[in-house]
Parts: sequence; structure tokens; C-alpha cells
Amino acid sequence: MSLMYRSLIGALCALTIACSKTPELSKISGYAQGTTYNLTFQLPATTTADIATIEKAVSDELERMDLALSNYRDDSKIEVFNAQQTTDVLEADAELVSLVETARVIHRASHGCYDLTIKPLFDLWGFKKDEFTPPSDAALAETMAIIGLDNLETVDTTHLRKKIPTLRIDVSSIGQGYAVGQIVKVLEQYGVENYLVEIGGELKINGKKPNGEPWKIAMEKPLPNERKMHKIASFDSGAPMALMASGTYRHYFDSNGKRYSHILDARTGKPVEHNTVSVAILHPDPTIADAWSTALLCMGSSEGLKVANDNNLAVLFIDQQGDELIESQSQAMNDMKDVSLKQP
Repeated sequence: MSLMYRSLIGALCALTIACSKTPELSKISGYAQGTTYNLTFQLPATTTADIATIEKAVSDELERMDLALSNYRDDSKIEVFNAQQTTDVLEADAELVSLVETARVIHRASHGCYDLTIKPLFDLWGFKKDEFTPPSDAALAETMAIIGLDNLETVDTTHLRKKIPTLRIDVSSIGQGYAVGQIVKVLEQYGVENYLVEIGGELKINGKKPNGEPWKIAMEKPLPNERKMHKIASFDSGAPMALMASGTYRHYFDSNGKRYSHILDARTGKPVEHNTVSVAILHPDPTIADAWSTALLCMGSSEGLKVANDNNLAVLFIDQQGDELIESQSQAMNDMKDVSLKQP
């Protein structure tokens, strides 16, 4: 799940809307899936639907996804699946199977760094209760033996099989991007073409504001003790585009003079140790963008830049060396015409 830019993106979205003073913009906001959501859009003149109707449709879809994919509630479809400790073929929601297959592609392309089954490692290191506890080598090895996306077999579009009975799936690293895409579909069902959909700082835009200006989003400077803009993403062409970002700079533990990131490498079971503090990716599909932002942050700029280039991904990496922030961009980001990254 992307963990960066949430408050600042939301703040600039609100600022952009307020400054435009365009009555043709409609807004819907609320709280869902443990975070906030903000929708800004131009309601077509030809539509017969009012804002209340669209707001209810959005709320219903968020509630539906919550019941299907939320790992924090025991009655969700994904947790019902997780609770079945067997190697028999299990019926699974088609939505979950689709997300697993999307994640599997990225798992393999990231050389195993990204993995939907990694949650037991977060619990082992104490991240679940925010009580950092480095595990023993034996405990780490024991936990590594019960994870691994390769231990989850896709039988068909509605069935999965665990090769390890206790295997569990957590879609938090891909689910929020998926939710953005689903809410976009809701708006498009009502003929909305110009919109900015943001859930927890992860977003997708299409078109432009009614006055013809592009949507603009603030990207936060990736330093733990600052709340400053680092760049402005201007969606100049109005082509459909998602912006997803992940960072290590606000979620970490310091122990015995060493800093431990909350980003865990599924290949080692340990927190990453590279200097990459943030990754931002531009991609038309918010689901794919969400998963890749986590995967590339896991790999870091040295390994991740090659993978980004191999997969034609538009990515901005930021490394921290002392007090200096060092940027590197993939070739696709350098060639990007639809979105420009500017200094604030």
C-alpha cells in the first residue's frame, strides 16, 4: 500500500478546488477503508443523476469492497478464505483471484521482493502493534517457511489452492489502488469524464477542470520532520493517469543506533536497508500502479530502476544520503508527455 503524500495531496487537492472557485465542480468526500476519500468532478449537463445519487453509489461500492477485501474484519470474503487452513481447492471471490494474478506478475517481475503473503513477517517484527522487536534467526526462518506467493495456486477464475494450509493473503498493498479504479468506474457510469478520485492519497485523474486547467497534485518532500512540497505533478494532457507513491520516511523504528524501515523484503524477511526513501509511479491503471509503488520501494533505486526500465514504468526514485535528496527517473518517466513534475 502506498504510504506517502497522503495529507499533503489531500491538502493541495482542496487548495486547488478552492482557488479555482468554479461552481461546476462537484465534490464528494468521506471516510472508508481506514482512510479518507475525496472525489472532485464535473457533473455532465446531460446527466439526470444528482449528487446524492452518485454519493450513495460511491458509498455502496466502498462498502461492497470493504466486505470483499478488507483484512481487518473477520467477516470479509478474504478473511473467510484466510481462515480455511487446508490444501484443498477453495472457492474464492473472482475479484480476489484477479488481484492475486495481477500481484503475481509484479511478484515475479520484482524477483520476489513484492509478495501478498508477507503479513506474518510484519507481525513477527512488531509492526502490527507498533512494538518493534527484531526476531531471532530461528523465529525468522520459521515465519519464512509459511509465506510465499508461489505457495498459492490459481486453479481458475474462482478457485485458489494453498500449498501451505496457514497461508494468508493481504491485499493492502494493491487494494487501495483497486478501490480508486472501482470508484472511477462508478463516476464513469454516470457519464463523468473530468474527475480527480483520491483515496488515502492514492489517486487517478481524467480530463481537466471546467476552466481548462490541468489537475495538479502536491508531492511531499520525503523527510520525516518536514511537511513541505517537493514537486507539483501537473496532469497537462488530461489523459487518464494514476499517481501512486510509497515512502519509508515516516514509518520506521530506531533501535540501537540503527533505523529499520517498515518495508520488508519478502526474499529475506527483513527490513530493506537501501537509501531509497520514496517512489512515485505514473500509470493509467491505479491497481497496477499501487502494487508497483510498493514493489519498487522494496527493491530500491539501484535494483528498481532497471526493473522499471525493463517494464516500461514511469517512476521517480528519491534516495537520501545524509541531508541530500538524490533523484533518479526511469526512461519512461523522462519520456512522459502527459504529466510534468515541476518545482513548487
